[in-house]
Amino acid sequence: LSLVAGLAGEGRSVWKKDPNSSPVSETQMFLYDTFPKEFLWGIGTGAFQVEGSWRKDGKGSSIWDRFIHTEFRDADSTDVSSDSYSLLDKDLSALDFLGVTFYQFSISWSRLFPTGVVAAPNEKGLQYYNTLIDSLVYRNIDPVVTLYHWDLPLTLQEQYGGWKNESVIDIFNDYATFCFQTFGDRVKYWITIHNPYLVAWHGYGTGIHAPGEKGKVTTVYTVGHNLIKAHAKVWHNYKKHFEPYQKGLMSIVLGSHWIEPNRSDDALDISKCQQSVERVLGWFAKPIHGDGDYPEELKNELSFLPRFTEDEKKYIKGTADFFAFSFGPNNFKPPNTLPKMGQNLSLNLREVLNWIKLEYDSPRILIAENGWFTDSHVKTDDTTAIYMMKNFINKVLQAIKYDNIDVFGYTAWSLLDGFEWQHAYNIRRGLFYVDFKSEKKERIPKSSARYYKQIIQENGFFPRESTPSLQAQFSCDFSWGITESFCDSNLYLWNVTGDGLLHKVEGVKLKTRPAQCTDFVSIKKQLDLLEKMKVTHYRFALDWSLILPNGDLSVVNRQVLRYYRCVISEVLKLNVQSMVTLYHPTHAYLGLPAPLLQTGGWLNHSTAYAFQDYAALCFRELGDLVKLWITINEPNRLSDVYNRSSSDTYRAAHNLLIAHAMAWKIYDEQYRSFQHGKVSLSLHSDWAEPANPYFESHAKAANRFLQFEIGWFADPIFKTGDYPATMREYILFKNRKGLSHSSLPSFTSEEKKLVKGAADFYALNHFTTRFVIHEPQNGSQYEFDRDIQFLQDITCLSSPSRLAVVPWGVRKVLKWIKRTYGDIDIYITANGIDDQSLDNDELRNYYLGKYVQEVLKAYYIDKVKIRGYYAFKLTEEKSKPRFGFFTSDSKGKPSIKFYNKLISNNGFPADYSICDPSNKEKECSFCLFISQKKPLIFFACCLFSTLILLLTIIVFHKRKRRKRFKVKNIQRICVSL
Repeated sequence: LSLVAGLAGEGRSVWKKDPNSSPVSETQMFLYDTFPKEFLWGIGTGAFQVEGSWRKDGKGSSIWDRFIHTEFRDADSTDVSSDSYSLLDKDLSALDFLGVTFYQFSISWSRLFPTGVVAAPNEKGLQYYNTLIDSLVYRNIDPVVTLYHWDLPLTLQEQYGGWKNESVIDIFNDYATFCFQTFGDRVKYWITIHNPYLVAWHGYGTGIHAPGEKGKVTTVYTVGHNLIKAHAKVWHNYKKHFEPYQKGLMSIVLGSHWIEPNRSDDALDISKCQQSVERVLGWFAKPIHGDGDYPEELKNELSFLPRFTEDEKKYIKGTADFFAFSFGPNNFKPPNTLPKMGQNLSLNLREVLNWIKLEYDSPRILIAENGWFTDSHVKTDDTTAIYMMKNFINKVLQAIKYDNIDVFGYTAWSLLDGFEWQHAYNIRRGLFYVDFKSEKKERIPKSSARYYKQIIQENGFFPRESTPSLQAQFSCDFSWGITESFCDSNLYLWNVTGDGLLHKVEGVKLKTRPAQCTDFVSIKKQLDLLEKMKVTHYRFALDWSLILPNGDLSVVNRQVLRYYRCVISEVLKLNVQSMVTLYHPTHAYLGLPAPLLQTGGWLNHSTAYAFQDYAALCFRELGDLVKLWITINEPNRLSDVYNRSSSDTYRAAHNLLIAHAMAWKIYDEQYRSFQHGKVSLSLHSDWAEPANPYFESHAKAANRFLQFEIGWFADPIFKTGDYPATMREYILFKNRKGLSHSSLPSFTSEEKKLVKGAADFYALNHFTTRFVIHEPQNGSQYEFDRDIQFLQDITCLSSPSRLAVVPWGVRKVLKWIKRTYGDIDIYITANGIDDQSLDNDELRNYYLGKYVQEVLKAYYIDKVKIRGYYAFKLTEEKSKPRFGFFTSDSKGKPSIKFYNKLISNNGFPADYSICDPSNKEKECSFCLFISQKKPLIFFACCLFSTLILLLTIIVFHKRKRRKRFKVKNIQRICVSL
């Protein structure tokens, strides 16, 4: 955790984040490691929530028994609950299943003493708790016993006013004394009171807890005052009379929310956060774990706050052997009762543990209650609870390993579904499902129980999907590319006499000299950027609507074609090949010529023929320079546009498939023999992982996602000539149930022949892994036909646009493609992440390194025939997620150097390169120098030739003059003679 160093007692340091901290710091990401060997794993329950049998075997009524029968309509259902009192063996079997080292439970005060006053105990109640404790000890499970979990005997409320009356303190101490005498020989961990904040605030303030008193804030703090004194009295009682020979430890469970400032650099925001936590946790923690008195902020603000005498402060201070901490939904719900002070609630358990460490001088901490909740209709598929548990427990592990916080145990909450206080049975918190209406009330393990069991067995977290890093290289002819969506195909002239800016000249052709590629100023910029990337391939898209504005060959914009040819030829001079995409639609820009849009776009079959003509034109005009073609980018994502109904979605997809196949066939029959290029289409191919590994329905949903997302287009082309059988069968299944009226189009026999095999390689765009849940849906929409929902794994590193960074997902999808479609050539035509940073895009570096490493494993270990990797993308657009290596105004980012290194190393080499990059680099550098300096070299050659010619002429004339001079001299001699 990146903290500014603070002295003990200064919890506000937690919020003062280092502004320069890395977004991919190992100390901030999910930690795969184990807990200390002696770490304690437990599970908890509250007596009133699970015991039931409220009038059985002489039990007295509690304030909650009366409260639910007066405040809750469905009172009868609360009489039995999970019935742990009668079904103890089933609870014990559930504990055996988990393999916990301790069980935290509470004793029902009124089950032992019906009136609350200690006299002869209720024998049946006493027998129950003795049996429970003996059974735990027999199983080597430590009992952690809570004396008071909110169920005050009703008589004490009626006769004394409950916790408002100091007299209850001594009565509570008497009850505690009996428990120590009776059970203390077998109990080593005691909790006096569970979460006194909720007892005082909700019992006597909001009235949503028993005894249901509302309104008087003075009463709330009087109750809190008495609870603190009751705890201290019981602690001293135990220390003096029982601890010397029972050797137990005692604490009080304190709960809290956590809160984040709106701005971490704002001192006022941080002060508000400090005040918020002090008002909840500090209210009880500072007297007990601090200096014996309330927080100063609380004392200054609340004039009516009861005061401790100096003797009481000394008596209360230090009355806990460890810090027992509760962090769960009861501390967050209902949020309107929390002193948020305008700041934001957070579930970051690690940060609140750091706050406790700084405020209270590094105490030993037991997480005495932690977990979340599910809706009442959820049975055993509590997938969300798994991810909450994963997050919470990993935050504890990080706190131990990175922050040196002494957490010695963790209590998952709770063992069973039961009565959830003000929520009654509208939510569930158990790791075991209980059908309250059944007679047997079997304890059925939920996904969270299975997951918790796994964590306990492994004592932490082991990485299951990732393998050790590989030192190896790709093949020497591997393509390293960069992707750009479009090229700026406008002609610009320099307006020297006017405002000095670039202005597009519509429809102008310069006739003063032959057309030059240098007419297009934007090409120079692209070349500059590409040269810095040091790639071997450049993927960009043509604009169909610019080349053929009418959608057919009646009007061909030759100027735009010339521009694209110039881009390709100039890029070739940099020794960079182009991968050209013919059609690149987006949600915002469909990219179809206007006349085609007006006639229905891809819902009209004639658009496929128009695309065939457009493709043929591009092959003819540019194909001599292009070896890799993509017909259509991500046709499987056009469902975002054609989403009025599933009929529209499937019809558009069908026409897109036919259009691609026709374009491929044109190339195959007319151009391949002499252009020697390859053609495919690029599919969005994210991996799908079952969100819940314990449910087959989730695994089926993940496979269904792959079939509907990838197989939808890949099966017809690379496999059968038809849509996936899984897809057809599932839609028919939904039709039979009346949940959908969707239907997939049928291919004619000619179309099947046309489509099947219509690709020379598999091209995929991959960005993330989706965690998939089976979620039945009703309606005739493509999204509904799949019956899936996505879950965001909160433990995953994510980008600003919430793309989860799951590197092993790319390897899995590559293996799946090979397994499903055979040993075909594969190009990763787009892979990248958005990173907000302009001057230090560490997230992009991390992403590139991890994803390329997994691609290398797929190539080297899994023998997937990967031919190229294209990073996404060259430049970013304004006001869009920042995916670019260059900003919209062409400023380069540090990730360029990182990608340069990957390219120059051709992967992750060991000591030497199999491709001997030094010679290759020298050779390529020389080639690059020649290609870049052609005009200069030509000029130099001309100049040199001219100089040679001049010298030759001069020498020739000099010789001629000498001859003449000699002849004249001879003549003179002859004459004189």
